[in-house]
Amino acid sequence: MPDPTRPHPSPGSHDAPAAPWGREDPAAGPHRIGYVLKMYPRFSETFVVTEILGREAAGADLEIFSLRAPADPHFHDTLAQVRAPVRYIPRIRRASELWDRLRAATETLGGLPPGATETLLQADAEDAGQALDLAMRVHRQGITHLHAHFASVATTVARLAAHLAGITYSFTAHAKDLFHADVDDDDVRAKAADAHHVVTISRYNVNHLRQLGVEAEKINLVYNGLDLQTFTASTPPPADELRIVAVGRLIEKKGFEYLIDACHLLRTSGRRVRCELIGGGEREQALAERVQALGLQDVVHLRGPLPQDRVRQIMSGADVLAAPCVVGSDGNTDGLPTVVLEAMALGTPCITTAVTGLAEVVDDERTGLLVPQRDPVALARALERLGSDPELAARIRRHARELIERDFDSRRQARALAALDPRRPAPVSSR
Repeated sequence: MPDPTRPHPSPGSHDAPAAPWGREDPAAGPHRIGYVLKMYPRFSETFVVTEILGREAAGADLEIFSLRAPADPHFHDTLAQVRAPVRYIPRIRRASELWDRLRAATETLGGLPPGATETLLQADAEDAGQALDLAMRVHRQGITHLHAHFASVATTVARLAAHLAGITYSFTAHAKDLFHADVDDDDVRAKAADAHHVVTISRYNVNHLRQLGVEAEKINLVYNGLDLQTFTASTPPPADELRIVAVGRLIEKKGFEYLIDACHLLRTSGRRVRCELIGGGEREQALAERVQALGLQDVVHLRGPLPQDRVRQIMSGADVLAAPCVVGSDGNTDGLPTVVLEAMALGTPCITTAVTGLAEVVDDERTGLLVPQRDPVALARALERLGSDPELAARIRRHARELIERDFDSRRQARALAALDPRRPAPVSSR
C-alpha cells in the first residue's frame, strides 16, 4: 500500500481503485485531461499556471475549463506560455436554460447514465447547468479525465460532469476548501469517495483528510512546484536598514497587521527598517490606516499587486520575507503559500508561523525561522535576529534552496501528477 504522506510518488507507484463513475480501458491510448477551475486566470493563483506549464512541458494534453470569467485587472506574463485552450462555461440565468441543457445533453450523450437525474436534482441549479454543459464539451472534445483545483465548486461541477460523461475525475485540495467554517465535511468525503484520486499539498492536509474518513489509498501528497529556471538564488549587498518584504492578498489569514506592529517595535527600538507589502485585498484600507496611526508611512509601503518578475526582483533584494500567517476567525488559513517557496528558491530567508503545512517546509533555524501566530513581539525579535546574524541568514539561504531543488521542482510535480492519472477511460457502455 503506498504511503500518502510520501510526496511525489514515482510513475507507476500509485494504482488507485477505479472511480464508480467511469471505467478504465487498458487497451486505449493516451488521454486528454480537462482542468476545471472556478476562475481562470486568477492573479493570486500562480501555482495553477505553474502546474499547467509543468504538465504541458512533460507532454500532457490539456484543456482548461473555467466556471467564471476572470475578474482580476492584472495578469502574469507566464500566462502567455500556456498552450491549452481555455473554455468558459456559461452560467444559467433562467430555469428554461437548465431544461434546454438537459435535453441537449441527453441527445449529445446518447442518454444519461443511471442515477444521473437524481444526482442533478440534488445539485444546485447553476452547478447542474454548468455540469451539463461541461459534460457535452467533454464528449465532443475527447476529454477522458477531469481534474479540479479546490474541493469546492470546481470539484462539484467536475464530479457531476464526469458522472454524466462516464469518465473519471480527481481534485486537488488546498486550504480554504478544507478549513473554512462553511466547508461541509460530508461533501468533501463524498467527492473523495467518487474521485479516482485526491491530491493535496501538505502532510497537514493529508492528516486532515484522513481524519475526515477519506480512504488513505485515495490521498496523495504532491507539493506545489516552481519553475526553478526563473528563480536564481542570490544574496543582496549589505545595507544600513533591514529590508523586509511581504507578499499576498491583504486578507485576515495573511496576518499582515502583526507585521506592521513588528515594524513599529523595531523602529521604536532604534532599528532602521523598510517593509514592502505587496498585494491587494479587502483589508487594504484598514492596513493603510494602521500604518498611518503608527506613523510608519516612511517604513511600511503598500505597493499593491505587482507582476511576478517585479515581485521576484524585490524579494531578491530583501533581507527577509515575512509571512505571519494566522488561522482566521472563519477558520480560513493558508495551506502552503507559494510565495514562501519562491523566497526560499531566491535565497531570501523566511520568517513565518507554524500554521497548517508551513512547518513542513520552514524547519526552524535551518530553512527559516518560526514564530507564534499573532505575536508581533516574537516576530520583531526574529526579524532583528536575521538582520543582525549574517551567518544564520547564510545558513538558512543554503538549506532552503537545497530543499526547494529537491522537493519543489515543477518537473518533479508534473511527473508525480502524471503517475496518478488513470489509464484512458472507456465510455460507460450502459446509458
